[in-house]
Amino acid sequence: MNDYAVLWDWLSFGVRWLHVVTAIAWIGSSFYFIALDLGLVKRPGLPEGVSGEEWQVHGGGFYHIQKYMVAPASMPEHLTWFKWESYSTWLSGFALLAVVYYAGADLYLVDRNVLDVSAPVGILISLASIGLGWILYDLLCKSPLGKNDTALMLVLYGILVAMAWGYTQLFTGRAAFLHLGAFTATIMTANVFLIIIPNQKIVVADLKAGRKPEPKLGLQAKQRSLHNNYLTLPVVFLMLSNHYPLAFATQFNWVIASIIFIIGVLIRHYFNTVHARKGNPHWTWGLAGVLFILIMWLSTVPKVLTGEEKLSAAGEVFVASTHFPAVRDTVLGRCSMCHAAEPGYDGIHIAPKNVKLDTDAGIAEHAREIYLQAGRSHAMPPGNVSGITEDERRLIVTWFEEAR
Repeated sequence: MNDYAVLWDWLSFGVRWLHVVTAIAWIGSSFYFIALDLGLVKRPGLPEGVSGEEWQVHGGGFYHIQKYMVAPASMPEHLTWFKWESYSTWLSGFALLAVVYYAGADLYLVDRNVLDVSAPVGILISLASIGLGWILYDLLCKSPLGKNDTALMLVLYGILVAMAWGYTQLFTGRAAFLHLGAFTATIMTANVFLIIIPNQKIVVADLKAGRKPEPKLGLQAKQRSLHNNYLTLPVVFLMLSNHYPLAFATQFNWVIASIIFIIGVLIRHYFNTVHARKGNPHWTWGLAGVLFILIMWLSTVPKVLTGEEKLSAAGEVFVASTHFPAVRDTVLGRCSMCHAAEPGYDGIHIAPKNVKLDTDAGIAEHAREIYLQAGRSHAMPPGNVSGITEDERRLIVTWFEEAR
């Protein structure tokens, strides 16, 4: 039994679960506070320094919330910080990136038909690009351009479009989308870790020392928080995209990713406008729908195929196995009706997750997935629609474990 592959798959599942849980916590608190901030109302008779208040009802009780734009006159006895949701999301996300894309770089990260580099070089490119995002963003925010929110957002969008295209020239389509999400999410978490929380700590220290905090600290933190708010929905899409090859594995995948940022901004604009009691811009949903139809159309444009399918060194080991001919017959007979360049199964128009098992190279490169999902478990074929036998499953297990 190949315990390593099974344990690693469970590790991936566990880290993914942790990432989802922490992301829910971060997104939930972020959306709540943006809605709260936009819904604050300035009323006569508010305490000095209070920029607005709001009454809310939830869980059988009422909440009376007041916001001090800079800081209250004195330090509260109890202060709740919101930071670990963000930190935990990024740390668990990076762990998942390492477990899936770095440990499986030859399969998930590097596509030598796109850029012929080794796995270590691909990992270094990944790390450098993610760090570069924060550096560029932070320099722009601190430049004179940062004083003009509209101009700043347009420049930042241009950078995101460039990165969307650039990642597709470096990695697999799946990894390109994931990295664009990681690039953006790193900016968001760095905003919290390097700007928002440090600024708040300076304010707290000033209060304790009897000094009056600088208003610019709160304004800077608010700007970064608003950026995070508008970037959240595109990041969620990019993180989920690995399940949908029509998004990441088509010719205009980088254009699709670029449009997703616009759709995310439109949706957040609607909710932010409603929460601020400035109307109901329903047009945002109509435009978002049109853009979504556009990306559906873009996903159907045939991909221009270049080069021949190549086997990696690991793939050659699986093809060289004495069991490979029998395994190939099994996979071609039980799996390739869906997992093929032109699927023959009714209702399947593109290979699920872009996994194609109709060639020796495809079978070898996806040996681990075949082993886990059709050998060690009964996940594939779904409902065993193709009637794979237990003997055939055992053969897959033997093939993979002996080759490894």
